[in-house]
Amino acid sequence: MASDEQQHPKLDTSVPQTARIWNYLLGGKDNFAVDRAVGDQILVGQPALAENARLSRAFLARAVRHLAGEAGVRQFLDIGTGLPTANNTHEVAQSVAPDSRIVYVDNDPLVLAHARALLTSKPEGVTSYLDADMHDMDLVLREAAKTLDFSQPVAVLFMGVLGHVEDDAEAQAMVGKALAAVPSGSYLALYDGTDISPEVVEAARLWNQSAALPYHLRSPARLAQLFDGLELVEPGLVSVTRWRPEAEAPEIDQYGAVGRKP
Repeated sequence: MASDEQQHPKLDTSVPQTARIWNYLLGGKDNFAVDRAVGDQILVGQPALAENARLSRAFLARAVRHLAGEAGVRQFLDIGTGLPTANNTHEVAQSVAPDSRIVYVDNDPLVLAHARALLTSKPEGVTSYLDADMHDMDLVLREAAKTLDFSQPVAVLFMGVLGHVEDDAEAQAMVGKALAAVPSGSYLALYDGTDISPEVVEAARLWNQSAALPYHLRSPARLAQLFDGLELVEPGLVSVTRWRPEAEAPEIDQYGAVGRKP
């Protein structure tokens, strides 16, 4: 867990928060009127966004299932996990490999309040929750090392969160520092929103008018740079609904990939 000297942010129900807006779009109940107002405003311009949120979440489940199954990974560092919902990382990983170890990282106070839902685990495995900001990667890695063995492969997950980092170099530095701490045979899995459609660009504009934490869309080419030096797992960086789909779904502007550290 986080060090005692860290100060936890207070829960402010008057300002919309990303994790709660996303929770609302996913059909959850852990949100407030201000979050629903932003979500509804976005849905007016892009009514498919709620479905897109669920399709993006399904990518996380497929990626984790692949990592725990075919790739044989037993350790997961889920950075910017958000509020607990269906198919959380530990549930998916431990359904394949009960001895999987998972560390969740987030600094949203409502996520912290619900962390107990993320701390369930199969008896053979471990889950822990770290209250930390992903911008402080030194702290994240230092605390995660209390649960994870960084001499063995780790899957590092940034699911839908690097859009909150405007500068490409800063996002690449965060990813690079996390991957530098894990050995060969580790993986990076991420998805984020892209700027390939005017509707999504407008939805991001509306989001950024009200949300406390702005979200910055990237082109697929800019997202691909986050995987520099990694071996992309087939089919590479694609719309999340095209990444090893288990059911038919429309192509959406959220792009994701899984890459292996050689």
